[in-house]
Amino acid sequence: MLNPKRFASLFLVAIAVNLLSSCNSPTATAPGTSSTASPVTSSAQTLKAVKVQLGFLLQSTYAPLIVAIKKGYFAEEGLNVSWERGFGNVDTISKLASGQFDISFSDMYNTLEFNDKNPDEKLIAVAVPFNKSEASILTLKSSSINDPKGLAGKKLGAPVGDGPRKLWPLFAKQVGVDPNSVEWISMDPKLRETFLVQGRVDGISGFSTSALPNILKAGKKTEDVNVFYYTDYGLNFYGNALLAKTSYVKENPDVVKGFVKAYLKGLQNTLKDPAAALDAVMEADESKLMNRDAEKIRLQVALEKLLVTPEVETVGLGGIDAKRLQTTIDQTVVGFGLKGNPKVEDIFDQSFLPSRDTRALPARAEMKPLE
Repeated sequence: MLNPKRFASLFLVAIAVNLLSSCNSPTATAPGTSSTASPVTSSAQTLKAVKVQLGFLLQSTYAPLIVAIKKGYFAEEGLNVSWERGFGNVDTISKLASGQFDISFSDMYNTLEFNDKNPDEKLIAVAVPFNKSEASILTLKSSSINDPKGLAGKKLGAPVGDGPRKLWPLFAKQVGVDPNSVEWISMDPKLRETFLVQGRVDGISGFSTSALPNILKAGKKTEDVNVFYYTDYGLNFYGNALLAKTSYVKENPDVVKGFVKAYLKGLQNTLKDPAAALDAVMEADESKLMNRDAEKIRLQVALEKLLVTPEVETVGLGGIDAKRLQTTIDQTVVGFGLKGNPKVEDIFDQSFLPSRDTRALPARAEMKPLE
């Protein structure tokens, strides 16, 4: 028969072991972040923390990231991914360069400008999920500006640092308009669409996925708005990329490869079932202030115009056409007045992409409509 004292001793040891196990279990994430907790990941497994910053607020266009977190794709790569909102391209790029984040979402062209001014803190793109840029000029059809040439002599509105505004001289040249013929009205980003709807400006520059939902939320309909995409007028720019600091990439190649692989898997899932992906984003919104109808419009624009293109069928998700990228780099050098002469390899490193067959665009029959 077991001695009562011996039994009590063993019981206390068991309690201590249990408490130690509890202390080593994953902790809850802070507000605004997400964990990669997955049923396929044991509590004993050590995951590498990866901090990600969005370009701006959480939106439906970040569905691939949220889906990859929810389904445990990052955890399968040994990563514990958390994210925070951004405050625009300039803020996102500068914080990435300072080491506050490991990977960020922004465009390569603003990054080229940053690298030109900060050669010792260069950033590099490791995947380009958005095959087309959403840079555009938007007008209301009631203004009778139904062609970019009609912008001559008009008032255009945008924040001072707006990327499409900075590229306006190039766009104007492409469409045959004197860039100096327009008057630019500067305002806070949150007032841009309001100024357009109120008629205080004739058009605005910006990203369609951000501007269009706000215009529609203000009472306009899709058929009331003209969207002049820069990509439709000779400025065939790529959209947002996954960016990292070159020093981080060199020190953590496996982390970057794993992140890109998991993210692109999330992108494939988003393309196959965008409604489920949208639901995942809405669920991840801790503020509960996101409007599903507006986010649906945002994601629909991305699906139809930015993510699925003939080029993606050839180069695969996250890939680029080197000749096209070089052309847009050269245009950026002129448009932003850069001093250097950057090449493709100075802004994009394709070595972190998984094999072409694993990041193929899903077959059309596999892609459900967004409902």
